Amino acid sequence: MKQQLVIYNTLSRKKETFEPLHAPMVGMYVCGPTVYGDPHLGHARPAITFDILFRYLKHLGYKVRYVRNITDVGHLEHDADDGDDKIAKKARLEQLEPMEVAQYYTNRFHEAMKELNVLPPSIEPHATGHIIEQEQLVKEILDNGYAYESNGSIYFDIEKYNKKYHYGILSGRNLDDVINHSRELDGVGEKRNQVDFALWKKAQPEHIMRWPSPWSDGFPGWHCECTAMGRKYLGSEFDIHGGGMDLIFPHHECEIAQAVASQGKPMVKYWMHNNMITVNGQKMGKSLGNFITLEQFFTGNHESLEQAYSPMTIRFFILSAHYRGTVDFSNDALKASEKGLARLMGGIADIERMQISKESDKEVAEFVAGLRQRCYDAMNDDLQSPIVISCLFEACRIINMVNDHKLHISEADKKELSETMHLFAFDLLGLKEEKSGSNDAREEAYGKVVDMVLALRNKAKANKDWGTCDEIRDALKEAGFEVKDTKDGCVWKLNA
Repeated sequence: MKQQLVIYNTLSRKKETFEPLHAPMVGMYVCGPTVYGDPHLGHARPAITFDILFRYLKHLGYKVRYVRNITDVGHLEHDADDGDDKIAKKARLEQLEPMEVAQYYTNRFHEAMKELNVLPPSIEPHATGHIIEQEQLVKEILDNGYAYESNGSIYFDIEKYNKKYHYGILSGRNLDDVINHSRELDGVGEKRNQVDFALWKKAQPEHIMRWPSPWSDGFPGWHCECTAMGRKYLGSEFDIHGGGMDLIFPHHECEIAQAVASQGKPMVKYWMHNNMITVNGQKMGKSLGNFITLEQFFTGNHESLEQAYSPMTIRFFILSAHYRGTVDFSNDALKASEKGLARLMGGIADIERMQISKESDKEVAEFVAGLRQRCYDAMNDDLQSPIVISCLFEACRIINMVNDHKLHISEADKKELSETMHLFAFDLLGLKEEKSGSNDAREEAYGKVVDMVLALRNKAKANKDWGTCDEIRDALKEAGFEVKDTKDGCVWKLNA
């Protein structure tokens, strides 16, 4: 059955059927990190959200070009047009070249993404590698009359743009009052209106990241890079632009204005935004100082953490909520995710232990027949990963009942159940087993020992030595092994 994906478009504020501009080709651009510090939980959410979309679009048969940028210049401290460049400031503090800082934290970001099983994008352009394209964008906006020069810097003229177009179309803001109020500040600073934003900034003498341009030695404004690089690699119109909800204004609003001002038409068809990771209701972020790095989660080395949490626990935690809903950090929530992940991985592993019957019971047959489409329906409804997970948990219940000999399953249904669970858990949700080779060897050794002990228990049972039977079972239970006697023999599993 052909699957019809529906996604929420921030621009229209409603769910829309996904229809690519040039099927089967899909162009997707996602705002990547500003590389001046270690990646934290807030970075993990958009990376995982759009990794799921990337995986699913490819599964549906689309040929996806996924572009995710690296911001290594132009992102000023206050996300506006003042303060130091975040990377340059870090370089000064650590007495390094700015590109040393950018490269180091880019590497750290890549390492964390690999741990989280996030697929690399098709193209990962750096802002510093596309200065020429950004200068060209600025020139086009100037030539079209929607920007002006001031003391060697170039600013976007929002008042003029707003007369023909609508600055605020994405965020829903009405900036007429703000523009009128800002007239009172004329002559203060370089801008005509305080809401105007920088396309190119003239570098001060102490500024260490600078490039020549027709206007001054300087650097591009933060908003320019995504418009310039998106157009370079995906064309003047492409399908999806994604990022965190905190980027809707001003970053993505400015991107829309830049595209329209330079080429006379919008560049993006669908705007998608994930919600934030919060700590006590406040956005987690470097600028707020309330972040926990991914490495700290993986090691447990942070005062707010009660223990270490594996990369797949973090991924499962993020997928347990819909991408447009908030996720509030807590140790209890992460521990619940750890248990949920163990339950799911255990259920998938237990498929191999299911004994085949000639026919499936009606409950099993009906469940297996509908499972795949139920999971597809959830994915097609704006990537409802929590519903997919709940379906997979239902499958775990069926698997346990078959292994407890309370239900029966046919060979065909077992195969379909296994394929469906592997498809959605591993291929589409991107979960994976985290056992290392050494752990596999250790568990195999444990298994041989337990089997040997249970063989001794079977001998005791044959001799009607019930006391020894119970003693062995209780000792294994205390060690974390669950032992069940069935009509077909004894089965065991290691509880997580």
